[in-house]
Amino acid sequence: MSNKETNDVVLWNAFKLGDEEAFAEIYEDHYPALYAYGKKFMADATSAEDSIQELFVNLWRTKANLSEVTNIKFYLFRCLRRNIYKQQQKEEKVGQASFEVLLDLDSQHWDEPVFDERILTEKIKTLLQSLPERQLEAITLRYYENFSNREIAEIMNISEKTVRNTLYNALVQLRESLRLLNPYMHPLLLLSMIL
Repeated sequence: MSNKETNDVVLWNAFKLGDEEAFAEIYEDHYPALYAYGKKFMADATSAEDSIQELFVNLWRTKANLSEVTNIKFYLFRCLRRNIYKQQQKEEKVGQASFEVLLDLDSQHWDEPVFDERILTEKIKTLLQSLPERQLEAITLRYYENFSNREIAEIMNISEKTVRNTLYNALVQLRESLRLLNPYMHPLLLLSMIL
């Protein structure tokens, strides 16, 4: 067991026993990453905040009955994804769209290579937001949160092969679009600018 896993086990067990400082540490350590992940897939930032708050309230309320955890970040991401999915199901029932892409790439014209880093970063973000929801989620979990394909498969409730295919398809789509933005830069270098 790695030091990180050992620390997570100790922290998690203290939280399960009612240690408020351990709970606060879990919250403070993981809230920024959970928020960045959640706001990509919720209708607005407030919904993401609400889902995260609901997650932590439920954790505290059910702490004594929670299972053992060796990777807190992984556990929290999986729980948040479940909450987001439930929220989307509710929204769909009342006719609201889930995982809306608000950016219209068809209206943008990129005739010349882009060299201005700020403009290039914004256009890359736009490209990422234009990916299908599953591809965007897989890219986010892999390249922003550094989860393994196995962990992504568990979080998204799909097979590892589907994760690999989803990541591959997303990268192919991004590579083509990024080539149009700046044919002189390697696609992974372009992506690294916003990670």
